[in-house]
Amino acid sequence: MSTADTQTGIRRTPGLVPVAETMRTTERHPPEEISAPVPPARRTWAFWRLLGSELGLTFRRPRNLALLAVLALVPIVLGIGLWIAAGSGGDDEMSGLIQDVAGNSLMLTFLSFSFLVLLLMPVVVSVVAGDSIAGEAGTGTLRYLLAAPAGRTRLLAVKYLNAVVFAYAATAVVALSALLTGLILFPGGSVTLLSGTTVSMADGLLRILVTVGYVGAGMAALAAVAVALSTFTEVSIGAIAGTMVFIIVCQVLRAIPDLAPIAPYLLPTWFTNFDAVLRSPIDTAALRDGLLAFGAYIMLFGSIAWARFSGKDITS
Repeated sequence: MSTADTQTGIRRTPGLVPVAETMRTTERHPPEEISAPVPPARRTWAFWRLLGSELGLTFRRPRNLALLAVLALVPIVLGIGLWIAAGSGGDDEMSGLIQDVAGNSLMLTFLSFSFLVLLLMPVVVSVVAGDSIAGEAGTGTLRYLLAAPAGRTRLLAVKYLNAVVFAYAATAVVALSALLTGLILFPGGSVTLLSGTTVSMADGLLRILVTVGYVGAGMAALAAVAVALSTFTEVSIGAIAGTMVFIIVCQVLRAIPDLAPIAPYLLPTWFTNFDAVLRSPIDTAALRDGLLAFGAYIMLFGSIAWARFSGKDITS
């Protein structure tokens, strides 16, 4: 390096353009600036923004909309069938059921839940929840979500909450479809409960709202099972099928009289406890026991999902 270059503060490197070495080009950021924690408000906003994006994708997907449409169609078909049977007199086996529904429109809602809560609604919820993690892994987008960075725990929480919202949406669709169909085909007015007590229509609507909350909680517990299975595979159909096998096996075990002692530990056992609202007063003990069972399943399978997903090697 020449004396003139030394005096002007220019450092020459062979093959490179001369660069003036100043304090600005050589200073380094303090370590605390690099590792500065993200403000809690920003983390919270990022969480809700990710959840909103996930919900938008879920409710815009044609497959999921088709599943909700099928759920909405079943109460309509059921109501029309009962309306035709009521006009023709029906047979002896159906006379009691027809009389209950034809006597008041609100009863169609409870009847629809009785038909759907043990099979079709679990299928619909399993499709969305089982696809939550496995679907992202199968399409190769899971590692990009984690590189956002979203964080594994946050991403798992978002995926589960998305499944819970869809579960409650499915429950609300059944209730609204059955309620509107019942109001169109059958008379309104007071409601006769299973206990023989008659309550007002407003009281009956409140009991439907309680039923929606209870059934939605049951579907949220099932979603926890599906999400947990979804963390063990990269094929969403495997998690969906595994959840349905779980439901079917539980139903078979419930049907065996000798295995009655284990029935309280099986999730589907508590799905139909919503009929507690059809008694006067409402059997709150039955609802409480069911909600506790749902909470236990959510905690158990949520822990399994977190333990598996937090230590899982993401290769796709």
